[in-house]
Amino acid sequence: MSQIQTSSRTMINFMGKRKIAMVFSLFLIIVSIGSLATKGLNLGIDFTGGYLIEAGYQEDVDLDKVRAALADHDFHDVKVQNFGTSKDIIVRIAPRTDINKATIGDNVLEVLLETSDQKVTMRRVEFVGPQVGDELRDDGGIALLVALGGILIYISMRFQLKSAVGAILALVHDVVITVGVFSLLQLEFDLTVLASILAVIGYSLNDTVVVLDRIRETFRSVRKTSPEDILNMSINQTLSRTLVTSLTTLLVLFALFYFGGEIIHGFATALIVGVVIGTYSSIYIASSTLMVMNIHKQDFLIVAKEEIVDDAP
Repeated sequence: MSQIQTSSRTMINFMGKRKIAMVFSLFLIIVSIGSLATKGLNLGIDFTGGYLIEAGYQEDVDLDKVRAALADHDFHDVKVQNFGTSKDIIVRIAPRTDINKATIGDNVLEVLLETSDQKVTMRRVEFVGPQVGDELRDDGGIALLVALGGILIYISMRFQLKSAVGAILALVHDVVITVGVFSLLQLEFDLTVLASILAVIGYSLNDTVVVLDRIRETFRSVRKTSPEDILNMSINQTLSRTLVTSLTTLLVLFALFYFGGEIIHGFATALIVGVVIGTYSSIYIASSTLMVMNIHKQDFLIVAKEEIVDDAP
């Protein structure tokens, strides 16, 4: 990447590549929206409704064997995952009109016992109605909108409107692309993934606020320097902090992804994608938006209040 020379310091010229970055981001957003429009999301039982059955074995269980056995007994389109340990499983069954709610747990347990020499213990049987799933989906969408609205107000009060627009566009960028990855790969989207999307918003906002705060202080302290150079200077000054934070966070998330069990794969995947995209957007999207909106020094100056002096004796 090209270098610039400002104030006797060599810095990465991020803003010089902003047009390429914006084209790249636009491509990702178009692909994400296109996938959401054509393929949609693979909604989990939390949103679609259905049956959740938890069972425990004495030893490790072969999930493929369990899936095949359930399919042979007319339980198609079931999802079988380990829960907690390799000895515990969760069976998720989509809502069906031909299933008796009162006996479905016993029917599944009978199939599990037939396909294993181990003792199988039924832990719980839960049913989520489609109406509850619709309410959870709608409430989750409202939560995202409320969060973005609150952030817009906060950033406007903390900085100014141009910075708020850049921060909101960066957050929308992160959310759309993260959700688009789940749509494109048809990964299950459940309540844990929705929670991770909200966490991505918080993480990305934190990174963006750090960059915006440095941009504001640099505009106030540096004179006779172009806005592009000031943005580059500010991003480079926060770059080490941004990268260290992102890399340490990713180490934890990859550990969760590989060792946390299948039940939290979606949660960890969403956060991994969100952290990567959020780090990128805090550098390019928010800052590039300021360039598009012709940010200048006067936007960050503190307006001094005039004092009224009483000259009367």
